[in-house]
Order: sequence, then C-alpha cells, then structure tokens
Amino acid sequence: MSTENSYLQAYIEEQSLAESMIPALGALYRERGVIITVFGRKLMNGSTIDIIKAHRLSLQVIGESISVAETSRILTILQAIAPGSSRIDIGKLAHKARQLGHFSTSDNDGLTAFLQESVSHLADVSSLLSEPRDIVLYGFGRIGRILARLLIERTTSNNPLRLRAIVVRGGKDGDLQKRASLLRRDSIHGPFNGHINVDLEQSAIIANGNFIKVIYANQPEDIDYTEYGIDNALIVDNTGVFKDEKALSRHLVPKGAAKVLLTAPASGAIKNIVYGVNEHMMEDSDKILCAASCTTNAITPILKIINDKFGIENGHVETVHSYTNDQNLIDNYHTADRRGRSAPLNMVLTSTGAAKAVAKALPELAGKLSGNAIRVPTPNVSMAVCNLNLKTSTNRDEINEFVRDMAFNSELSLQINYSYSTEVVSSDLVGTPEPAIFDSVATLAEDKRCVLYVWYDNEYGYSTQVLRVMQHMMGLQIPTVS
Repeated sequence: MSTENSYLQAYIEEQSLAESMIPALGALYRERGVIITVFGRKLMNGSTIDIIKAHRLSLQVIGESISVAETSRILTILQAIAPGSSRIDIGKLAHKARQLGHFSTSDNDGLTAFLQESVSHLADVSSLLSEPRDIVLYGFGRIGRILARLLIERTTSNNPLRLRAIVVRGGKDGDLQKRASLLRRDSIHGPFNGHINVDLEQSAIIANGNFIKVIYANQPEDIDYTEYGIDNALIVDNTGVFKDEKALSRHLVPKGAAKVLLTAPASGAIKNIVYGVNEHMMEDSDKILCAASCTTNAITPILKIINDKFGIENGHVETVHSYTNDQNLIDNYHTADRRGRSAPLNMVLTSTGAAKAVAKALPELAGKLSGNAIRVPTPNVSMAVCNLNLKTSTNRDEINEFVRDMAFNSELSLQINYSYSTEVVSSDLVGTPEPAIFDSVATLAEDKRCVLYVWYDNEYGYSTQVLRVMQHMMGLQIPTVS
C-alpha cells in the first residue's frame, strides 16, 4: 500500500470508529446522565470530526497520541457498566489504562476491572437531583441566548435543570417570531443545533422539544411564575439593569421565584463567584449571587495559580475587549465617556472594574491590581494582558510549563485552556468553553516580572461559567472521573 493510501485508510478506520461511538455517547447521557469527554472536550452532540479532533489534544495534554480505538474500547465497557450520573474523561482514562498495560491484549478483563474501580464511587443514579429544577432567563440578549442553547442541548429526562421561561419586554406583533429567530441563527456562534418552533397561541418557543414560555413584563413584580407551573425557580438576570441587592431582590417578589443569579458585575456585598476559584463561598442560604464578569472569570483562575506558585506583589491588567451592545454602531449620544463613538470603527479607551473585582474572589490580591480596558472593532473574543511583579524569580519556560500542568492536570482544568499555537488569532477561539485561554507563545518573563496574555470568548466561555454557578445553586454538583 502506498504512503498516500495508508494515511487515507487510517483516517477512514478512525472515522468509522468515531461514528460507532456516537450512539453510545448519546445513550450514556440520555439514560444515565453521563457526560463523556476526551481531554476536557465534551463529545455529547458532537460529530465524528469533533470526536477525532478531541483526540488530537492528547499530544498537547500528555505528550503522546491516544487513539480512537483505545477510547472506543473504554466507551463500550463503560456502557455495559452503566455508571451513575457524572462527567467521565475517556481520554485520560485511556492514558492511565495504557500505562497499566490494559491495551496490550484484546482481553478486556483487566480493562473492565480498572474501569469498574474508577467509577465505583459514583452514586448509582441517572440524575443527581430527585426532581427537575426550574430555570427562568430574565432578559434574552447575548448571554441569555447562549445560556438557552447550553441548557437546551443538555436536556434529557435525566437532566435536572429545565429552562421553563424567558422574560422580556415588548409583546408587539411578530416579537415572538423575532426572539425565536435570534435563538435559531447567530452571526458569531452559528446556527442552533436542533429544531425550533413557535407556539403563538401559548406564547412559547419549542426548542428540541423544550416548551419555553415567553413572558412579557416590564418589571419583575408584574409576574406570577406559578401561573405557568413554575415554582422554586432560579431567576437568571442577564439584562444588566439590576446590579445591587435592593434591585435584584425585586426578582424574589414574584410567586415561584426562589433564587437570583446576576450575569454581570454586582455592587455592594453580593458574592461574586468565579467558578473553580471561590465556589466554596456559596451557601444554600444564599438567595442572590453574581457570576462576576467575563473578564473577571478569565483573569482570576490565571492570577490564582500564578499567585499560589510565585506570589504577586502587584500588577496591571489591560483588557483588549470586543465591542458590546452598550456601545453605539455610529457616533451618537452616550452617557459614558468615549462609548458614544462608533464601535465598529474605533478603538475606545474605557474603564473596567475586573481588576478590583478579582479581590472578591481572591481576597489576597486586594489592592494589588489596577486595570483599564480598550474596546476594539471585533464582535467577540477578548484578551487580558496581565503585567505582574512577582515575589519569586522565574522565567518564561517555567511559567509556561506550570500553567500547562494546571490547565490539564488540576481542578482548574475546566477554567484554563492552554494554547501553544504561533498562528492562533481571536476568531479561532470562538466557542472555547474554558473562560481563560493562556497564550504560552506570547509569555514574557524575566527575574520577578512577567507579562501574561489571556484570551477569552467573552460570550461563550463566560456563559459556561455562569451555567456552573447555576448548577451549584440548584444543588447539582457533577462528579468527575479522569
């Protein structure tokens, strides 16, 4: 066989194995509530190409290739074991199994025993909550619609979080169809993965079988959620209008509302949660919480690990941020300085509270960071440039190797992505689920000073963090096996 044909044949075999995995991936999620990943990349609802590409991460994570054939064997055995609701990384399990020699024979006994032991601590349940919990999105803008997509794609009979309603102003003729269309098509994140209908009579959007009531209201006090069969609900405010405890408490006035989560920086004493860093601060008694900002979620995990390892004396964080909906398309009046100038045509120097907000999640950095922001003419994916003075001398290679290890082998692996590409640009990172993408190629370090470059999808990456806070507030903490 020629070299050219051998490459093609190998790919065809790999593609065939990936295709055979899809039914098992779906069955494990629908029937057992098990989310399968490969080196952190979720395979649920993925294509054969998504599965193959996820395996390519093995070279970056462990320095060697893990094959689809190996993970396919693991997946088949896991389906027979039928583990409880969890998140299982079959890529990392395959690496461990290879080190133990379980792939050296076609006999599955040793591999089966290894996998049984790996999942033995999981509760034998398909759902971690006894009954579904209701979610209401108050506002349906950029973050609201991404959260809707994330919730809808995870919906099964075993998924305890159900998007029951969205609340918006308006109600004019054609409004419902417009809202559905904005969910169906997105200029940045592409088409909705599924099917959407509109029920005009019941004022609802039907998305992949999810009946989502569209409630029109000008203020929270006008609503009674129990009228729609919604009770004990988490209200997720993504309007940006209500920012302090007094204003957010208005969401608790309606019958059927139990807790409130803000998807923007909060003022006052409200807890700002950066999941993975300070979720331990969350208590069952908390009625109002904040998921901080996209920038705070991007820089806090990186600043935490750097401070833990090297110590941070002080520093400055400069955010290069995509324009947002609060800026003007063309020059026009705006209450904020400079933001009235055309967003697609200008770099706009403005302010950010992200550097100070870090201290709410990491009190040890209080007073040590300053920050500023530049809005730039791109629609999504931003960057934070962290210029830090450290307590310990280091160098570029040491910092990069440390962050790489944290990104792949620590409890912050869901928060930190590690990039080693010399060619990556912002548009390549749209849809990255981790809120922080460390650009190792750009790292500068000498003695006790370093400059770190952190990309982030300020819409999708942030929304995945918001979803984790939502899950925690509803009592859903998914165990991980890797």
